[in-house]
Amino acid sequence: MMYDLDQSLFLRALRRQPVERTPVWMMRQAGRYLPEYRKTRELAGDFLSLCKNPELACEVTLQPLRRYALDAAILFSDILTIPDAMGLGLYFSEGEGPCFQRPLHDIQAIANLQIPETDSLAYVMDAVRLIRREMPRELPLIGFAGSPWTLACYMVEGRSSRDFKRILHLIYTENEAAHMLLNKLAVSVANYLIEQIKAGVNSVMLFDTWGGILTPENYQKFSLGYMQQIVQQIKATYPHIPVILFTKGGGQWLEKMLITGCDALGVDWTCDLGDARRRVGNQVALQGNLDPCVLLTSEQCIREEVKKVLASFGTGSGHVFNLGHGITPDVPPEHVAVMIEAVHEFSPYYHQQ
Repeated sequence: MMYDLDQSLFLRALRRQPVERTPVWMMRQAGRYLPEYRKTRELAGDFLSLCKNPELACEVTLQPLRRYALDAAILFSDILTIPDAMGLGLYFSEGEGPCFQRPLHDIQAIANLQIPETDSLAYVMDAVRLIRREMPRELPLIGFAGSPWTLACYMVEGRSSRDFKRILHLIYTENEAAHMLLNKLAVSVANYLIEQIKAGVNSVMLFDTWGGILTPENYQKFSLGYMQQIVQQIKATYPHIPVILFTKGGGQWLEKMLITGCDALGVDWTCDLGDARRRVGNQVALQGNLDPCVLLTSEQCIREEVKKVLASFGTGSGHVFNLGHGITPDVPPEHVAVMIEAVHEFSPYYHQQ
């Protein structure tokens, strides 16, 4: 049987075409909340080994699809694969998260940084090809990358941070070096996403996790401008591939994000979805935006909060139901099923012609 992926609910919603119900997937849907994921990670030995093993990355990508009636899969990988390929020595420390052995603590280190060769990330493309072969043919596969600003935050700090003082100091005092770093990362990210598309992903998403820490002026200069560069490069080669842009804490900048040429904007739970829709009009689709903490409550509460998100967006196409950020490891898997079933039950009302 032949399937036309363009007719999938997810891709139709991103293009703001009519759908029978609101499609749903979750950020971090292949992750630690699933017992089968934890077993596979144990088999791999550690998180990075799991990311770099195409067969195991394929397995964990497919795990949530076996449990839930989701409308898309997202490639299992990590946003820090690019800095790792640039030679910064990525490792994951228990209780600390991602760390780099060779962080960018001086301007010379930034100057010496090389754009990674395609071969250095071949394991990601191998995973994409394998996932696309093994996953349900009617479902789209989402590829992704971290935004240049978000990658730079980790690379300059050397690890995650509460205040990102090093990178903020860099943009205020060494403007030229900051732009040199971000430009190298923009080129690298665009190349990386284009390779994912060649390997078989059907949509791509840019995760700008730390854009929300910037002032409005600096957001445009150091985050948004570089994301626009990436979107334009992708669209020049693959105009039909939908691009989703997500800045956590970026709800105040939705109108500015439109200029990138993206197809959809991710909205976190701090932004009212109905208000976001009024502000962007029919220019892009919106993705979001249930507070992930809702999945730690009761079945009744989850159903009520799903209703509120759907009602906030309102009638018509252009909405992809998602969490406002990634699912947390402490969520009971059965609560995810409740959320998905609620979207299936309540969303058709908003798509009646």
